[in-house]
Amino acid sequence: MTRQRIEIKKIANTAARQVTFSKRRRGLFKKAHELSTLCDAEIALIVFSATGKLFKYSSTSMRQVIERRRLQSERIDGLEGAPSVELQLESATHSVLSKEIAEKTQELRQLRGEDLHGLNLDQLKQLEKLVQGGLSQISETKDERFLKEISTLEKKGAELKEENLILKQQVEKLPLVVKGQPSEPFPHLHKSGDPPPPPQGYNTSDISLTLGLPFPS
Repeated sequence: MTRQRIEIKKIANTAARQVTFSKRRRGLFKKAHELSTLCDAEIALIVFSATGKLFKYSSTSMRQVIERRRLQSERIDGLEGAPSVELQLESATHSVLSKEIAEKTQELRQLRGEDLHGLNLDQLKQLEKLVQGGLSQISETKDERFLKEISTLEKKGAELKEENLILKQQVEKLPLVVKGQPSEPFPHLHKSGDPPPPPQGYNTSDISLTLGLPFPS
């Protein structure tokens, strides 16, 4: 037969509760002793019954175990109150970065010619070299930009010149138009009712002589 599991709840009967307390207490102290012996653990148990009676067990000294527990609590509380390692590293990093920013800002002001009263002669000479080196780099960069712009303009000028040449060639291929006469792209066509134009090479003065008309001046 399987052992019936006892429901874990307060025992209503007082006598049964006292018997169960006595059995369970002895079993608890026995297990604590076995754990201390097998694993070399330092164990202390304090139990108060429902009537207020004290029962205790200690593998060594109860006072020693309690003192050790108190010291451990103080150490843990101290660690909880102290900043974490991550927070300390973050604070140190922030301090270093703030210092570097302040130094770089001061160097930039000195390069602009400000806050020079605290520099000695050697520091001023070194600052002068830095400024001259910076001006040289600026001048070289400026010359490169100028040459690049000149090259771009020359390229655009060559492209415009080529475009103008192409336009000139296209204009030369167009038909010539006599000044004062309208351009007739289709000379064989004429308006209805108008006399056809005289043939090419025909002299109108011959008509005047034949008809006896005065020769036009």
